[in-house]
Amino acid sequence: MSINDVIFRRDGSLGRITLNRPKALNAITLEMCDAMLGQLTAWAADESVKGIVIDGAPGRAFAAGGDIRAIYDAGKKHDGSVMEFFKTEYKLNTAIKEFSKPYVALIDGIAMGGGLGVSVHGRYRAVTENAIVAMPETAIGLFPDIGASHFLNLLRGQLGMYLALTGNRIGPADAVFSGLATHLIPTAKLSLVSARMREARDAASILSELAEDAGEAPLARDFEKINRVFAKNSVEAILDALDHEGEWGRTTAELLRTRSPTSLKLTFRQIREGAKRDFRSCMRMEYRIVARAMEGHDFYEGVRAALIDKDQRPRWQPSRLEDVSDEDIARYFAPLKDAELAL
Repeated sequence: MSINDVIFRRDGSLGRITLNRPKALNAITLEMCDAMLGQLTAWAADESVKGIVIDGAPGRAFAAGGDIRAIYDAGKKHDGSVMEFFKTEYKLNTAIKEFSKPYVALIDGIAMGGGLGVSVHGRYRAVTENAIVAMPETAIGLFPDIGASHFLNLLRGQLGMYLALTGNRIGPADAVFSGLATHLIPTAKLSLVSARMREARDAASILSELAEDAGEAPLARDFEKINRVFAKNSVEAILDALDHEGEWGRTTAELLRTRSPTSLKLTFRQIREGAKRDFRSCMRMEYRIVARAMEGHDFYEGVRAALIDKDQRPRWQPSRLEDVSDEDIARYFAPLKDAELAL
């Protein structure tokens, strides 16, 4: 890690974190996760630190996710080293979720995957007019991790299942409507958040003072249909229901049929299981799933098609939903014996 990939500084009573890989859309590495985990631990014990603000270096992204190419390369070694990234990242996600002081994420631009992992678990999540939010993992043969089995179940209605399976990108109004974001604050006002919080003022009051109306949420127009369809008891039932929901349904079904069949079934079970678990149990479950995914085929094929060869034509194995059995999926959730995630 470059010493500048993530910047820590004190600003009065405020601890500040800036993700600083703008050319890589602030993609998060193992070293960045390790540094953030260490700093948060120190600030948690420091009584002079009254709150945290995390943002991204100016550019197109808050954080586009984990550094997928680095994860791909590490996984291809087949020596288990790739799991160090997930172990550290999940510990960081847990530290943010359990952080006892106000933790404010300022999401200006793209926030996907691991970018949500360092923001959405905090007490406050402010998006700007530039925010683009998604959990796009099913498109690359993975599943929504970083605690998504917990936080997606906290969203309105069936929006969590909808966003998990489709991987659709949403804007600021939808982020607020769904519950992923707590406030919309224009980019021009972002600097005022830290300026006021450094004086140890109440974060909730500051954000409320600066927040603006997010406007009409596109998801609100389809909310009734999403709730009806994505409450079904299987991926197959969801697809069948979508086929009978007019143009919106057909378009959504077409999208789902491009995703990894294994990822769809994994994600469906993960989200349903997460609704019955507490946060730490969700993280341990996701660690089991990702350990098996790193040993499989579809993640590497998805990354090849999207980022390496860029042909956008992944060859999933299996290629059909009907060829992915319940027994196949159950193996992803089985205990790891001596390799479980320790939190």
